[in-house]
Amino acid sequence: MKSIVVGTAGHIDHGKTALVKALTGIDADRLEEEKRRGITIDLGFAHTQLSGPSGELLRFGFVDVPGHERFVRNMLAGIGGIELVLLVIAADEGIKPQTREHFDICRLLAIQHGIAVLTKADLVDPETLEVVRLEVEDFLRGSFLEHSPIIPASALKATGLDELKRQLVGIAGQLTARNSNAITRLPIDRVFTMKGFGTVVTGTLVAGTIHKEDELQLFPAAKKLRVRGVQVHGKIAEKAVAGERTALNLAGIDKSELERGMMLSAPGLLQTSSRIDVKLSLLSSAKPLKNSARVHLHAFASETIATVALHQGKLLQPRTEAFAQLRLRAPLLLVPGDRFIIRQFSPVVTIGGGMVLDAFPIRKLKAEARNHLLKVTSAGDRKKILLARIARRSTSGISIERLVSETGWGADAIRAELAASIKDGSVARLGTRFLDSAAITGSKTSLVSALEAFHAQNPLAPGMSQETLREKFALGSDVFSAIVSMLVTEGKVEAVADLVHLRGRGVVMKDEESQSRRIIEQAFASAGLKVPALKDVLAGLKIDKTRAQKLVTLLLRDKILIRVSDDLVFHEAALNELRKSVAKQKARSPKIDVGTFKDLTGVSRKYAIPLLEYLDRERVTRRDGDQRTIL
Repeated sequence: MKSIVVGTAGHIDHGKTALVKALTGIDADRLEEEKRRGITIDLGFAHTQLSGPSGELLRFGFVDVPGHERFVRNMLAGIGGIELVLLVIAADEGIKPQTREHFDICRLLAIQHGIAVLTKADLVDPETLEVVRLEVEDFLRGSFLEHSPIIPASALKATGLDELKRQLVGIAGQLTARNSNAITRLPIDRVFTMKGFGTVVTGTLVAGTIHKEDELQLFPAAKKLRVRGVQVHGKIAEKAVAGERTALNLAGIDKSELERGMMLSAPGLLQTSSRIDVKLSLLSSAKPLKNSARVHLHAFASETIATVALHQGKLLQPRTEAFAQLRLRAPLLLVPGDRFIIRQFSPVVTIGGGMVLDAFPIRKLKAEARNHLLKVTSAGDRKKILLARIARRSTSGISIERLVSETGWGADAIRAELAASIKDGSVARLGTRFLDSAAITGSKTSLVSALEAFHAQNPLAPGMSQETLREKFALGSDVFSAIVSMLVTEGKVEAVADLVHLRGRGVVMKDEESQSRRIIEQAFASAGLKVPALKDVLAGLKIDKTRAQKLVTLLLRDKILIRVSDDLVFHEAALNELRKSVAKQKARSPKIDVGTFKDLTGVSRKYAIPLLEYLDRERVTRRDGDQRTIL
């Protein structure tokens, strides 16, 4: 069954609640004070079903809003999720201040469909009714209601109601169903407890689907909750889908922990934000808005204070629009495309509104790049929006999880939008991240250039540390690893352990360096376990100290030489022979002390102690007091 949410708008005492009751049979004024004073103070809700042209049932949920100027903030809490507005104007009074403010709000929220209803038509003569109709027609000219019907009606006499219902059904056929497969979001506009049930919240489900027993996440508290029960338009249901007035019975939370303005969403997908980039419009009736001005921000059922930071200029004039950043006192859960209203800080009157473009602005982005991103987002092409967001993360890439939280779109929808770009090579998926292919090409070129410079400056170094190279270009680990793998596959670099070098470049030695390397190796190979001091060996070389140290580093890296202590270096062959000797000694005795070790190897205590400690580290021996057990 198709569901449509209808909202009322109009001045106080123009008959909004009476009209809703005449259409549905439900009195939307639920508060005792509302009935005593005869005015709507808070949001009221009602529902009815009408037959479509083919006999199908259409379900209409009505949000009845207060008309008094003191309760506009309550009106804003309910108007955000509606698809169709009934602009209610009393025939005996005509257009009044709240008629104008409510209608401005509807336009700022980009509501596309509606009907103007001239209530209390029974209180005026036909001539007066025609004058009011012409006044309303002129008022609506140039707006989204310019070509919409203007229907005289009387809740008291029940006149005009059949025509109004016929028009409601007609418009319902033009409305596109909201996306029930999108990420679930339910703005909470009412919280109460029911005896025998516990905590209940209501709202208009703006996206997604909620089933009984689903787990949802409450924002901004980030608390996870279980849905104990679901009602749609006052009836128990197994699920609620986007576009329906929904009541949820929640488990695991007290009423005191909930309030109007909170949001329920699918867990682990979306995040709140305290800074949002927006397209901001000012009404013609507003005063010029200064940069850094504070305003009241209303989005769905939420309200907070925001500071306006204009992206260009220091003043926004009435009847103009501009890109701006709103810095929020309290974080909200908003996604691109959400509409909002701003009201002057004091006195509190509606001055403008607009659309969220970016709930997670990229910090330190240059103005030109930022404005391009906002223009692309404003145009609404999903593929271009994703490509722009990926391109702005040129070297780091962006994960699918981050794209979900930044766009508010599901992971499957994002993958579908990017599939063609990945296939044609304009976007690459490296590890868990998406990157712009041009950025990858640039990173590959930069890495190769950095290695060329490294080899030129360090001809005796076997390669550059991969971590050093990664940090040089501030690449994420998975992105860096993927790019290095690509360069290896292309035959441009080689990666060994934690080092990377240009293919075929490794260590490049001059003749005198090769000769010095042989001298160092031979000095230790011929010495057995009675090795000379390393500094003495290096002092006899013809090359400078720095290059000599690099040759030693190469020999140690290749495990030709092995450092046993800070002062002693041995040739690998000598240590291998030592292991064999110790193994033979085990056949004679499983224990060995320093004296026996000296006799076995023919070395002095100067060498014996460091060599025994080396054997301990290598798990050839284990120290037990003054002796060692041969393992």
